[in-house]
Amino acid sequence: MELIELLGYLAQPSVFLIVFSGVLVGILVGAIPGLNGAIGISLLLPLTFTLEPQLGLLLLGGIYMGGMYGGSITGILINVPGDVVAAPVAMEGYPMTQQGRAKEALYYSVFSSMFGGFIGVLVLILFTPPLARFALQFGPAEMFFISLSGLIIVGALSGSLFKAAFAVLFGLFISTIGIDMIMGRERFTFGQAELRSGVSVVPVVLGLFCFAEMFLNIGKKSTEQVQYKDQSIARLTVVMAIVRKKFLVIKSSLIGTLIGLLPGVGTTLAVFMSYGEAKRVSKQPELFEKGNPEGIIAAESANNATVGSSMVPLLALGVPGSPTSAIIAGALVIHGIILGPSLFVNRPDVAYTFLYGMLLTVLAMTIIGAVGIKYFSYILKIRMQYIVPTVLVLALFGAYSVRNSLFDVGVAIVLGIFGAVFKKMEVPLAPIIIGVVLGPLIETNLARSMRIASARDLSLPQYLLASPLAIGLLVMVLVLLVIVIRMRIRSARAEEQQGS
Repeated sequence: MELIELLGYLAQPSVFLIVFSGVLVGILVGAIPGLNGAIGISLLLPLTFTLEPQLGLLLLGGIYMGGMYGGSITGILINVPGDVVAAPVAMEGYPMTQQGRAKEALYYSVFSSMFGGFIGVLVLILFTPPLARFALQFGPAEMFFISLSGLIIVGALSGSLFKAAFAVLFGLFISTIGIDMIMGRERFTFGQAELRSGVSVVPVVLGLFCFAEMFLNIGKKSTEQVQYKDQSIARLTVVMAIVRKKFLVIKSSLIGTLIGLLPGVGTTLAVFMSYGEAKRVSKQPELFEKGNPEGIIAAESANNATVGSSMVPLLALGVPGSPTSAIIAGALVIHGIILGPSLFVNRPDVAYTFLYGMLLTVLAMTIIGAVGIKYFSYILKIRMQYIVPTVLVLALFGAYSVRNSLFDVGVAIVLGIFGAVFKKMEVPLAPIIIGVVLGPLIETNLARSMRIASARDLSLPQYLLASPLAIGLLVMVLVLLVIVIRMRIRSARAEEQQGS
């Protein structure tokens, strides 16, 4: 398909309408606690059957891109992230809202998403085949080290080492609940059939962030809630501030791109790794979790960069890189399109229209987000007695919708109580999420490594260090460990000096 012909097709008003509609739906769905782009795609999937494959794919791609950004809106304004990937943005954005800088935080969010999304899609266009081959190099050993590095990053996220360690262990404990995927034995189910399938990460996030925050806001007077301030700040000022942090944007986007390539790892690890890395290299790490725009830039750049990279294994190999891309794969199969290397030969019109059309989704997200910020900020004008029940109802719906289970609703409520207590005790919540997400990855890949090593008559260290890539990842893990320990020592000394 010629480039001029392709650009002419993408310039049609119908294509613009489809893309903008998809992004708008994604933003709205992503902003609702517990829902995300995958659910939005599932809801509109039947609509794509009446469209051309190219248009249907762009509609779903727009929902995917918009959903990644949408979760940050409620996270910034009322400290209720729409999805787990928006948690780091809420950690920086909500303190900025409390300081009367809500619009500034929202601008940082949308424009950082724009840069990250653009880099991710550019990588998708230019490097799909080689990156797909690179992703195939990651076996159980490599995935184990990647997951372990994400766990170590937690050490850079929070103030108290002991509280952060407790939070990680609590998250790892939650991740062990259910049937052991390797041995097939029940663990910590206490005779409850509903726990055999484990605890989904969505009720955990809703409980710790959404329910906990709303429980703490019950009974607050209007004078105690965050007040709306019509902050005057130019969009260009924020864009230039992000451009000045170009190395942070590029690094975070590359982290999101590389982690997004790996099937099963997901966006959460990429976002938290980028956020932790931003704190590590920051000249003012003490300002993190107090309203530092660097945290928003890092998290949002990585977040939207994963959209493009997660599609690389799907288009080049036929292997979905995320649950959302798996649903998109289903839409393509229904249209009779065979995924994999033959896609670019048999249906180049579909493949290249989607690749270049994803740039339109980035543009649509930026326009809708930048124009809508003025209206998003009006949420702060609503009284808390109206916000609390509305958010709780949406959160209950979100917890139920994951598996159509009232048990998940109960889990979210119980964890909401725990989350409220943890917040009062200043126990960080982000490490809990990391523990829940990475626990199964670490355990499963370590168990697979042990079995493969045994089958090859090797010791576990011999198998884990059998490839140069695994050795390089182990070195990365050790370097991260040393860096985090040094950060902790410096932080402890600084606190002692302040105390004296």
